[in-house]
Amino acid sequence: MALKIRLARGGSKKRPFYRVVIADSRAPRDGRFIEKIGNYDPRLPKDSEARVNIDAEKAAEWIAKGAKPTDRVARFLSQLEVDGKPVYKWEASNNPNKGEPGTKAKERAEEKKEKAEAAAAAAAEAAEAPAEEAPAAEAEEEKSE
Repeated sequence: MALKIRLARGGSKKRPFYRVVIADSRAPRDGRFIEKIGNYDPRLPKDSEARVNIDAEKAAEWIAKGAKPTDRVARFLSQLEVDGKPVYKWEASNNPNKGEPGTKAKERAEEKKEKAEAAAAAAAEAAEAPAEEAPAAEAEEEKSE
């Protein structure tokens, strides 16, 4: 039997509340579970202590028995300690290609960059042109005197 430490959703529509449970991996998300070891309320501020409540000792016992936490629960467990040791060592499963912009966004960024370069070049030419005309204007004034 493969055990998972995962979130089971509760609460009403648009007001989520989660229980952290130990469940068989084949059981439905909100269905049968073995034991409830904590809860998670995402509506509370991130710095609130009541946002995540997990019994670290029970979690450590279940991990020792072979339960595997989901990514979200693993992140929570990595912040907890039992006897000075973290309950679980969480390694970010970040896919760097997932955050990369799509082809259309890249094309828009390239067009924006080209327009900015063209505007900078036009501004540089405009700044140089009056500087060249100024000595010519002074020369004309000297001739008229």
